[in-house]
Amino acid sequence: MHLPEVPALVDVPCVSAQLDDSLLGVLRDRVARHGCVSSHPPVQIDELQERPGSVLVRWCKVDEDFTAADYRLQYRRGGSAAAQYEDAYIGRDCEFLVLHLDPHVEYLFRVCARGEGRTEWSPWSIPQTGYTTLAPHEWCPGTEGYILSSRRNIAMRSDSFPLRCPVLYSNAPTYFCGQTLTFKISAAGQMDRRDSLGVCVESESSTESLQRDQAVCISTNGAVFVNGKEMTNQLPAITVGSVVTFDMEVVSLFPVSNNNLSDGGNFKLRVTIGSGNREVVFDWLLDKAVDCLYFGCAFGLSGWKVLVF
Repeated sequence: MHLPEVPALVDVPCVSAQLDDSLLGVLRDRVARHGCVSSHPPVQIDELQERPGSVLVRWCKVDEDFTAADYRLQYRRGGSAAAQYEDAYIGRDCEFLVLHLDPHVEYLFRVCARGEGRTEWSPWSIPQTGYTTLAPHEWCPGTEGYILSSRRNIAMRSDSFPLRCPVLYSNAPTYFCGQTLTFKISAAGQMDRRDSLGVCVESESSTESLQRDQAVCISTNGAVFVNGKEMTNQLPAITVGSVVTFDMEVVSLFPVSNNNLSDGGNFKLRVTIGSGNREVVFDWLLDKAVDCLYFGCAFGLSGWKVLVF
């Protein structure tokens, strides 16, 4: 491969102009009226972390003299110059989970800030490219008693099946240990003792609650169940705006083959369930090793609406 010859500086065409010193004040005034010139933006994206059907974006200040009142996060689809940036978040937090992203598709993210007492936004950070390889969490369609959103990530308990408490499961076992599974309640109905939000090994359509063997869950009254048994510790009752999170890590009691998770042996998961500002931590004993789990919900009465991500 032959590189083109770099010409001498004297051979490169240039345009020069000599301006009167009085124009400097005019230029400063014009620049100050329409914007500003800065060596770098006061905030930059610090981390992009893939989540199921989403990307968690974290940012930080790089200018210690800048006091931020709000941050503004935007994103757009990569690979297309015609794609326009759209707002994802405006607020005081330094992280945000951008939902509804297609797996294996690159997106560009950028952030800016607004100083205390100012109305204008700072220059944008350097755009960062991120993507997720994880399929989004979805509820299983066709379950009687529930209505799903078009993206199947929101489920609403309907008036049908008023005397039953059908369990709505995920479309597939898409929850993996090491991830955070989040349920957000956007509407609430009356409580039923069979209500539950949780995670399970198998999707058993014949059951009317996740308060059963091979499952862990929280009821709408805050009670926590492990393999069908209620724990002594209890979390706050679930209501509109409640956010319930599940985190799990593997703690194997006996050696399990790295090549074949179905070899057997007692298998233990350390589970953390968070709700409100409280959490409970416990060990969940299973009779076989698992690398992915179903999630589910069950409501005995109508009016409940839950988003999963």
